[in-house]
Amino acid sequence: MANQSEEFASTQENTQVSGELTFNDKVVQKIIGIAMEKIDGLLNIKGGFFSSVAGKVANTDNVTAGIDTEVGKKQVAVDMEIICEYGKDAAKIYDEIKQVVSTEVKKMTHLDVIEINVNVADIQTIEEYEQNKETLQDKASEAADSVSNYASEQTEQATEKINEGVEKAEEKTEPNVQ
Repeated sequence: MANQSEEFASTQENTQVSGELTFNDKVVQKIIGIAMEKIDGLLNIKGGFFSSVAGKVANTDNVTAGIDTEVGKKQVAVDMEIICEYGKDAAKIYDEIKQVVSTEVKKMTHLDVIEINVNVADIQTIEEYEQNKETLQDKASEAADSVSNYASEQTEQATEKINEGVEKAEEKTEPNVQ
């Protein structure tokens, strides 16, 4: 009995499982997006995802917006445009982005981040950013209401047409008894 388990252990050691672990761009982008929530002075990634001043994710489904990556088998390159808080050191924010992104990506994927390109697209005060954010939220809400109203109107019109068609069909199928 002891020989059987020794035999099994030695065969198991000699057996190698082959395969490859790869990561979709969206996975790496999501790691980056979530990791960057806590960076002081970073208001948003242009086209992006988070940012109330409290640093909470506003829309986790869209955490990858504004982050472009090229993911290879061993390395990652990152491009993004950001909005910085007025009065904050943009170079310090960039250094923190590089540190946080490379650490988190390496920790979770074992991929090396070889390049991070950041373009500061805008600098805003917190007040200006909050006002712009509210304006965008208002526009999004108005657009959603408009689409909802249009869909309701179209549904109502379609229902009316169907009912008219049913009435005409019933008229044609009624016996003409006089």
